[in-house]
Amino acid sequence: MSAPQDPRRRGVPGPAGPRGDRRPRQDPARRPGDRAGKSSGRPAPRPRPGAPQQLRLGSPRPRLRLISLGLTLVMLVFVVRLLQVQAVDASAYAAKANLNRYIPVKLSAERGSITDRNGVDLATTVDAYDITAAPDLLTPKTAKTHDAPRQAAALLAPILGKDQADLEQKLTDNPRSQYVVLARQQSPQVWNQIKDLKSALDDAAAKGEGTNVLAGVNREAHSKRVYPNGDLAAGLLGFVDADGRGSAGLEQQLNKKLAGKDGKRVYAQSGGHQVPTGDVREQPAVPGSDYELTIDRDIQWAAQSAIADQVRKSGADRGYVIVQDTRTGQLLAMANAPGFDPNDITTTDADALGNAAVSDAYEPGSVSKLMSMAAVLQEGVARWDTHVVVPNRLPRADRAFADDIDHPTWYLTLNGVLAKSSNIGTILATEQLAKTKRQRNQILYSYLRKFGIGRPSGLGFPGETPGILAKPQDWSASQQYTIPFGQGLSLNAIQATSVYSTIANGGERVAPTLIRGARGPGGDFTAAPAPKKTRVVSKETAKTLAEMLESVVDDQQGTGTKAKIPGYRVAGKTGTSNRVDPKTGRYRGYTASFAGFAPADKPRLTVYCAVQNPTKGSYFGGQVCGPVYKKVMEFGLKALQVPPSGKQSKRLPVSYNPGQ
Repeated sequence: MSAPQDPRRRGVPGPAGPRGDRRPRQDPARRPGDRAGKSSGRPAPRPRPGAPQQLRLGSPRPRLRLISLGLTLVMLVFVVRLLQVQAVDASAYAAKANLNRYIPVKLSAERGSITDRNGVDLATTVDAYDITAAPDLLTPKTAKTHDAPRQAAALLAPILGKDQADLEQKLTDNPRSQYVVLARQQSPQVWNQIKDLKSALDDAAAKGEGTNVLAGVNREAHSKRVYPNGDLAAGLLGFVDADGRGSAGLEQQLNKKLAGKDGKRVYAQSGGHQVPTGDVREQPAVPGSDYELTIDRDIQWAAQSAIADQVRKSGADRGYVIVQDTRTGQLLAMANAPGFDPNDITTTDADALGNAAVSDAYEPGSVSKLMSMAAVLQEGVARWDTHVVVPNRLPRADRAFADDIDHPTWYLTLNGVLAKSSNIGTILATEQLAKTKRQRNQILYSYLRKFGIGRPSGLGFPGETPGILAKPQDWSASQQYTIPFGQGLSLNAIQATSVYSTIANGGERVAPTLIRGARGPGGDFTAAPAPKKTRVVSKETAKTLAEMLESVVDDQQGTGTKAKIPGYRVAGKTGTSNRVDPKTGRYRGYTASFAGFAPADKPRLTVYCAVQNPTKGSYFGGQVCGPVYKKVMEFGLKALQVPPSGKQSKRLPVSYNPGQ
């Protein structure tokens, strides 16, 4: 007998169970919500024909996890990069940003002026500009054109007066550079032309008509050195180079103080233009000091005109004139011929650019006899009226010495030896200094040194020579006799002038000076230190020498009669020496000179003149330099309003009668 069928299983075939019943087949496709591995207890409904099939969506969780991981990695990259930029490499990136954004501009200090003793400008400055450019703003990427440097050079060349190829090379040599100088010390008019051209290019670029290839061109204020008086005192003043540095003369000697200290200005820029609201940092420039010289412009002009005229007439290589205040040591003029114009040195011969008055070392000749006579008088071995028998020839050492002319035996006083400029008489006088040659040489050497020979004058001038004076033990057999009358030693024009100023100042040497003082940026005037003073000979000896020097000019037998000045007593000495050719080292030609002071009874000015290698007319110092001395001294005395001499000279005898 069969068991009754479960109505729920009716019609559903299946294998027999443990109880003999059949289990329903499980549908592999379970409904959503069914638990895995368990049957719902009912067979899955069969799809009806024509009914749409049902789609089952996968779980979104894996996708969300993957997206979250990707976003996390991206954010991690950003965080790491942010840390690198803002923390690790912050300073480097800031520097790069500032390099591209900020433009440094030098603020040039205004160079101090140089004036004469009365405040007249001898060297000053005017407004000028250095034209600069930023090559990094002319690259194809920045300028939006491939040939911006060539276009810029073509536009600037005619304005700056420069070669187009040279300008283009400066703009392309270093494309990363933010600064290059295209032209120095240009006038404000030149910059105005460039500025107008930049504005026109800006307007065109705004309309879409090309690009402004001058956007990176700028200007840098840079004052220009000018010399209002042209070639006046050029050898003394010197000049500045293209960079504004002193390259000769006082411009070089005082360069550090004249130049001041440059400042700096840094501003934000964009497209070659300053950002109006951008950050600006500025360190102001400190202007240079102004210097007041001891030079008198008018006396300098008189000296320069006189020596230039004589050098031209004499066909000489060059010449110089020095004017010194005998009381203070201040130099009132230092003139050279030929000269040059420091405003434009491009066409000047290099040999004329220096200051020969301090750089030339030459044998002084007979003007040096004053020092020998000073030694003889100061040592007390002779007086002005000591009798000296002067033969036509004097055999000494390896030669026979002579005077500048043949003559019968002269019977001269010591005063006459100086007045007639006798070489032989000078040798005979200095032989009285001591019994032995060694002692005589040492005594004479000591006086030469006290007068300043063989040592710097104290000016500290660039290129100054101390001259040449060998030690007495090194004097050759002939030098023992030539040095007393001015050959075998050398000096410069300043030293020669100082010798005569020493006698004019009562035997006390006052070191020569060129600078009265300086006025700093604050406007305070600082006087120059007082010059060094050295007693060389006594006042009595100096007075006697001054009277002896008057005989050179006043007496008809003297060699300096062309230096006479009406109304004034003049003390002076001529000089004519063999000249050493600097190119060959041999004697060739002559050095003509004249030195003296006035008024002789109350000295105020010393004037020294020297002409090198006169080839036309006379070569004697009295003939060549005597007239120059007269012109300059006469002008100087009138300019300083020095009253004429009140007393007549003593007219010391030049010769004596041997029979009396």
